Amino acid sequence: MLTDERRTVILDRLRTHGRVLATDLSTELDVSSDTIRRDLRELDGQGLLRRVHGGALPRHGDASSFAARSRRAPEAKASIARRAAACVNDGQVVVLDGGTTTLELARALRDDLRASVITTSPPIAVALADHPGLDVTVIGGTLRADSLVTVGASAVEALRIIRADIVFLGVCGLHPEIGVTTNDLEERHVKAAMLEGAAEVVALADHDKLGTAMPVIVAPLSAVTHLVTDADVEDAALAPYRALGIEVLRA
Repeated sequence: MLTDERRTVILDRLRTHGRVLATDLSTELDVSSDTIRRDLRELDGQGLLRRVHGGALPRHGDASSFAARSRRAPEAKASIARRAAACVNDGQVVVLDGGTTTLELARALRDDLRASVITTSPPIAVALADHPGLDVTVIGGTLRADSLVTVGASAVEALRIIRADIVFLGVCGLHPEIGVTTNDLEERHVKAAMLEGAAEVVALADHDKLGTAMPVIVAPLSAVTHLVTDADVEDAALAPYRALGIEVLRA
């Protein structure tokens, strides 16, 4: 088998199974472990996958700046936001994670809603400042300039004492086996604190984030109760999430 053919097979296995193991590939393709490691290294360098110890994962989700991400897939984000906003009821304690989709969710909350909103996102707090029925609390900490969220020990401690009715989680990657992931260790601790004691956890993820993984694991997928995604996602791609007991809502 030629090198290009072998690497095409590797990428096909990755798309099908969500991850590949170097030992399995070596046996299947009848080549040495060194050859497989070289293939994975080259494919990683081309941005086609992400090498990890023992194999490879899909290339991680979108790690670009907040401003850049806000321009990506605006229609999908708006539809996801509208669908997610319908899940919020009067009297609830709602935690909104940072992110461009959660910002759209904040803007989509109905005008007569009466609830308490807690967020680590200054842009979300500003977007809700004029909402007449919301009590908005901004969690303090160190501001991450690229994602416009607060992080640090004070943010984690503040979130740990909150028992939210519903948490809307902005995710960088959502993988059936790996779980909820992000690209920043400090943000990971904040996101994990949001999940502690929450009655419902709603992950907001468009089709580009499903089946992807970032370097830092936030929580297993069992921590998620609902997934709101866009209408372009095929049933086959959603089946692993439904099999885990997650209620999937299409926008």
